[in-house]
Amino acid sequence: MPTAILTGQPVPGSSIESELRSLGFDVHLAAGAAETETLLARVPGEERVAVVDARFVGHPHALRLGLTDPRFPLAAIPGAVTAQPAARQTLTRATARENSTGGGTAVDVDSLADRITAALDADGAGVHRPELGSLVAAVPADPQARNEARQAVAAVDDEAVRLKSAVKARDGFVTTHFISPYSRYIARWCARRGLTPNQVTTASLITALIAAGCAATGTRGGFVAAGVLLIASFVLDCTDGQLARYSLQYSTLGAWLDATFDRAKEYAYYAGLALGAARGGDDVWALALGAMVLQTCRHVVDFSFNEANHDASANTSPTAALSDKLDSVGWTVWLRRMIVLPIGERWAMIAVLTALTTPRVTFYALLIGCAFAATYTTAGRVLRSLTRKATRTDRAAKALADLADSGPLAEAGAKGLRTAARRLPGFATPAVALLGGAAVVATAALTDFGGPWPLVAALGYALTSALAVARPLKGALDWLVPPFFRAAEYLTVLFLAAKADVNGALPAAFGLVAAVAYHHYDTVYRIRGDAGAPPQWLVRTVGGHEGRTLVVTLLAVLLTAAQFKVALTVLAVVVALVVLVESIRFWVAAHQVGAPAVHDEGEPA
Repeated sequence: MPTAILTGQPVPGSSIESELRSLGFDVHLAAGAAETETLLARVPGEERVAVVDARFVGHPHALRLGLTDPRFPLAAIPGAVTAQPAARQTLTRATARENSTGGGTAVDVDSLADRITAALDADGAGVHRPELGSLVAAVPADPQARNEARQAVAAVDDEAVRLKSAVKARDGFVTTHFISPYSRYIARWCARRGLTPNQVTTASLITALIAAGCAATGTRGGFVAAGVLLIASFVLDCTDGQLARYSLQYSTLGAWLDATFDRAKEYAYYAGLALGAARGGDDVWALALGAMVLQTCRHVVDFSFNEANHDASANTSPTAALSDKLDSVGWTVWLRRMIVLPIGERWAMIAVLTALTTPRVTFYALLIGCAFAATYTTAGRVLRSLTRKATRTDRAAKALADLADSGPLAEAGAKGLRTAARRLPGFATPAVALLGGAAVVATAALTDFGGPWPLVAALGYALTSALAVARPLKGALDWLVPPFFRAAEYLTVLFLAAKADVNGALPAAFGLVAAVAYHHYDTVYRIRGDAGAPPQWLVRTVGGHEGRTLVVTLLAVLLTAAQFKVALTVLAVVVALVVLVESIRFWVAAHQVGAPAVHDEGEPA
């Protein structure tokens, strides 16, 4: 149980003690710095502790934001400072210094909590200060100031602010105008009944899987039910994040579940649509797989571009300036958010088309919409990269190398090609990756199944992949390398399965690509959570992108179409088991040891 040490002379009629207890704190009173230091030493090291001025006047949600957010080791608002276990020693040292010097760090500050915060700032401890907006947090120095602060508290609806802040600051048109106006109240309902964001996330997954099952029936009633349930799943998907923000229940495990389940829900629904179409005599597995490939590659473009420019210096361009200027015009903001087909718009379109049309029409619309969105976003990012004079860091190059997912073949080849790679011009790295990938995809698509040319092209692809990663990925367009690799591997599997022309080959390919895509998404989430890339043994065990591509093309040469289908199924199961077991082990362990909580407020996916 977290502990709050209430310092200074208690104020008659103050509600601060009850407010701290309502936030889950065990409250102890301390007359001054010496007693505060003593009480601080008695609090178990594995517990959060807060030092709060007894004269504090403010909104309960201001206290909640300042003292209970699990994402930050140290946090403070006026009149209160808190530390999680990882930062307890830092807080203890600052408190001890204030006690020994009698407030020498900031003699003009009357509040002990604020003096400790000032001492932490002087130490460069990195104290988080939440944006309070219209919320009040103050330590009045006299009765008049206290009365004014209480009037300011009464003038602002604490609960209304809390509900508003539960909604993501930047979201899509559909989510903002058709989901969030009521899903925030569902989030509050869940919070008041003790439900956690992870429970709501799981409910969203179960609802989406039921929707996929309804779509798989192949009946009009099933399709209508699937569309309705898909929207319900998305409402719950919005609710879990809003619940996390409303109650500040952020966690490492929760962020991973939210991101992973989003992909699982969407791709499971694609499979359900394909199964439903098959029941009606229409084979759309190639379209379902194509939609998954396109959507995954879109995400890789997002991730790669963001990682390449995460901490780049001189990171400006005329294209970015034009984008910022357009954002100042109200209607263009929503138009630009809609045309990139974020998750709200995408799922709404899928749900409506499922209920009213056929799976084939749904996939055609999805592919056209996502292709346009991918072209728009990628073209804009290419223009930004070419017009900005950014200097990318070693961290960015390492992140891109991890996203590349190079296996033993590419790693070994890269070591031998480093000298040659250094002599190539800057644009050569993405160009080599593109040409090698295009060659293997084209031969898989344009030659007969069982022929040797896809295997020959895959050998060339392994060589070009090695050359592409033989030097640090710091070039202007080097962030395109991971998306090119993803497209090459996924599309090769798709076209080889289609060319096999045997019942079940495309569903098996869908399973294989889904398993590999999960591995790639897991890599992204680890990097974004500052947890590093997956271990090298895992990447080598599953072969790397070039190794898997080579294996699949070799199987297509050596096996009959029916045997190839079985081999794809076995490969999908093996890859899925290996990456899932390691991923679940890693994230559960990270959660148990108290890894920093992660919460994504970025662009809608």
